[in-house]
Amino acid sequence: MSAVEIDLFSTLAGGVTMTEDELRKELSLHPRLSRHFLQVLVALELIEENDGHYRNSSASERYLDRAKPTYVGGFAETTNDTFYPAWGKLTKALRTGQAQAPIPPDDGDHLFRVNVHTEADRVRRFMTAMDSHSTAMAGELSRLVSWEQYATFADIGGCRGNLAANLVLAQPHLKGICFDRPQSEPFFDEHMAALNTTDRVGFQAGDFFADPLPQVDVLILGHVLHDWSPENRAILMQRAYRALNPGGIVVVYDRMIDGSPLDLHRLFYSLTFMLASGGGSEYSVEQCSQWLADADFQNSECHRVLADHSIIIGHR
Repeated sequence: MSAVEIDLFSTLAGGVTMTEDELRKELSLHPRLSRHFLQVLVALELIEENDGHYRNSSASERYLDRAKPTYVGGFAETTNDTFYPAWGKLTKALRTGQAQAPIPPDDGDHLFRVNVHTEADRVRRFMTAMDSHSTAMAGELSRLVSWEQYATFADIGGCRGNLAANLVLAQPHLKGICFDRPQSEPFFDEHMAALNTTDRVGFQAGDFFADPLPQVDVLILGHVLHDWSPENRAILMQRAYRALNPGGIVVVYDRMIDGSPLDLHRLFYSLTFMLASGGGSEYSVEQCSQWLADADFQNSECHRVLADHSIIIGHR
């Protein structure tokens, strides 16, 4: 996170090599810490060292250079500001049950705890990091869902529409809706224009607890339920059932806890959401299936995808 914050990887991008002294001067690093810091990054295989010169590893060159569309450092920026400080208060959270991260502003000016007007580029960097995952998930959904049965879908909490755009590109007969807060719309418009999907995916602004959900054949809720309490998750499933066309489906994906060895990874994610939000956490496959059943969805099915995710599909 600190290496991203000081922009080390972008400084070394494009095959640039620099000595420790050069990096200290370029990035304003103190000599007491700089060498060991760089050596730790070498040990983590984030940079490489040869004869006293440092350069990016292939992974860092691809994913941690701000100038590249594959940049995922936006996650590190948010984690550095929000989650990392909260983890220092884990003991307090264990005793109080309360979130330890600052309460995010709930207004029309912020997304992901960032002001969309004064820090629009930072919002875009975070969205780019999210896109890296939603592109892969769109491929899984395109493969798993029998899309020939459906004509319309909506991605609830769809950010700037990347998942929806990739679905319509993979399934040309589909029409999609990205449902999210109104401050996402300018970023949505930019992204749809870049992907040439403006005529295939529309934007609907709203609050998914207060406003009507789009009436479509398929509703997708990905990385949404983990932000909310179990009671609110049940409410969302009920609202999804009412909004869907007869014969439609709801698709839920998250890092669901399933009793496998990967649960260690997912449990750390769960604790992170508990530290950062009033009611959020990861949840089990069984819990999600029960929320769907309580909302009258039938024949729910579960699929494990992308190493650490589960997709549950419920039928109306």
